[in-house]
Formats: sequence, structure tokens, C-alpha cells
Amino acid sequence: MLKRLLIFLSIIALGLLLYSVFVENIFAPRLSPKDTAKISLNDLDLKVEYNRPSKRDRIVFGALVPFDKVWRTGANEATTFQTNQDLMVNGMLLKKGKYTLWTVPMENSWKVMFNSKQYQWGVNEKMEPMWDPNYDAVEIEVTAQQLDETVEQFTIAFDNKLGTLKLTMAWDQTLIEIPLKVNSSNKS
Repeated sequence: MLKRLLIFLSIIALGLLLYSVFVENIFAPRLSPKDTAKISLNDLDLKVEYNRPSKRDRIVFGALVPFDKVWRTGANEATTFQTNQDLMVNGMLLKKGKYTLWTVPMENSWKVMFNSKQYQWGVNEKMEPMWDPNYDAVEIEVTAQQLDETVEQFTIAFDNKLGTLKLTMAWDQTLIEIPLKVNSSNKS
């Protein structure tokens, strides 16, 4: 009897494994893989964790990502921004801590919101952003720049090439730059 039970359980386990591999494709790479952008400058440590959707021959801004609507800024889980020091974000104070990052892409500019609420996922079951504006710590608007080359996969990075720190986001033929500076009045 025990031998038959073990054989039966083994067959069920094998069936579940085969279903997971071939039907659910659990070992396939994610279409929007996770990534992290980090920078350390003196005592400043910044980190962004996000998911990178790809263009895949689609029209991105104004179609896949509609204009004038809140976007989760990436795919899947909510994008997070973390700083160990108070920052000036385009002239506005952002206290040290961890934030979710939300954007509103528009044709010529983007709104960028640093939100103090932590959301496990970027959208709800109706695919609506889970963003709650009551938790926005900073909201700024930056110019959208047109690129000559196409960026296939959504990319967030830090740029400090010219000694001016910026958080950049690029996808398709669009780039935005968010100026960041350590808040010198709270520096110890």
C-alpha cells in the first residue's frame, strides 16, 4: 500500500513539474526583468529598483504608456527610490528614506512623483496605477528630450559625468533628467 502511495505521489509531483515548466514556463526569463541603479558619492548612497519593459516594435509613449496618465514607471512591482541623505530634487526637499517613483509622461514634459507609501505592486487587478497622491513627498515637472537613437529597454540610471548629479530615465526615443543635489543645509 505504501509503495502504491509513493508511486502515485511521484506521478503527481512529476505532472506538476512538467506543467510548471511547459505550460506556465516558470524558468523562462521575465519579459520585464528586475534591475537596480546605484550610485555612491562621498557619503551619499542612492538606489533605484525597477523592472525593465522592452519596446518590442510597439509605440511606447502616447500608446502603450498613455500621455497625461500616471504610470508606474516600469513594469510589475512598483519602482522604488532610496536615499540615505536629504536631497534637493529640482529645488524641492526630499527627506532621506525610501519612496516609490511614479511619473506622468506628457508630450513635452513629465511629472515625477516621489511617494512615501510603499506599494507591493505597481497596478491593481484592473491595471490601474496603485499610486495615492496623498503620499507624494515631492512632485516636479521636467522637460522630455527626444533622442536620435531608440532605447529598446526602459532604463533608469544616475548621471554624474559633469559633476551635476541627475537621475535619468530613457525608453524608446525619450529621455528625462531629474536634477539631484545633497541638501547642504542639513549636511553634518
